[in-house]
Amino acid sequence: MDILKKVHREITPLSVEDSFLVFDRKKKEFDFPIHFHPEYELNFVKNGKGVRRVVGDSLEEIDDVELVLIGPNLHHGWITHECKEKEIHEITIQFHNNLFNEELLNRRIMKPIKEMFDRSIHGILFSKKISNELYPRISQVSRLDGMDYFIEMVSVLQDLANSRNQRLLSTYTVNRNEFDNSDNIKKVYDYIQKNFHKKITLAEVSEIVNMSSVSFNRFIKKRTGKTFINYLNDVRISNAAMWLLEKDQSISEIAYKCGFNNIANFNRVFKKFKNCTPTEYKAVFEGIKRVL
Repeated sequence: MDILKKVHREITPLSVEDSFLVFDRKKKEFDFPIHFHPEYELNFVKNGKGVRRVVGDSLEEIDDVELVLIGPNLHHGWITHECKEKEIHEITIQFHNNLFNEELLNRRIMKPIKEMFDRSIHGILFSKKISNELYPRISQVSRLDGMDYFIEMVSVLQDLANSRNQRLLSTYTVNRNEFDNSDNIKKVYDYIQKNFHKKITLAEVSEIVNMSSVSFNRFIKKRTGKTFINYLNDVRISNAAMWLLEKDQSISEIAYKCGFNNIANFNRVFKKFKNCTPTEYKAVFEGIKRVL
């Protein structure tokens, strides 16, 4: 399948202090490449009839409503394909693969969730019935805070784990050898996350993974689909986008904190990555919220 020739390792915006991250958005199309990440992902799609879903070696055209749980490091993505809807509603919830540790998962009360997590290495498609039943709760989750959100998410996971007519999507499970270079990408990401507010050169980042600048640029392009500069700007803009929604700071303050020395350049790069200005982004994507 041509669409699987370029699979990207996504670095999610979840920090070590976060438990869940929810994206709640209306869109006309899906434009994110096929990717994988070590976090679990629960993805709900409404008005998506004709969208093509890729999970591992499963390639299917979806119905108007669906809910899927993706396990750690499993290739996945949604492609607009034949969908003609102008307002697709997508809610994506990501959480760390160690949010619930083994001691907790081995408790009797957690058994259904533990078994669901074990099955999720194939990707799980839930029934249309449970998807529709949970939609009102999932669509409200980004409006909750703190322990209320955590408890509601555990309740949703419990209801999913106990639901009927679940279907595994991919016939294969993840081979850890496929991701040998993921640790190097993580090293680079961690370094950039700590230093993106200042000037970072290709040479200094190349040293972190013991590569020449030429080899490193080739490596990062292959693993992420981006040049080093685009990757660095992606991290900067991702952080800027979160701060625009979470912090009571001016756009110029956020631009400076993200390593941009002038507002015009920040606006230009932001629009290139997000297809809108920072002001427009704040208005349109206010449904995204980091919690806990």
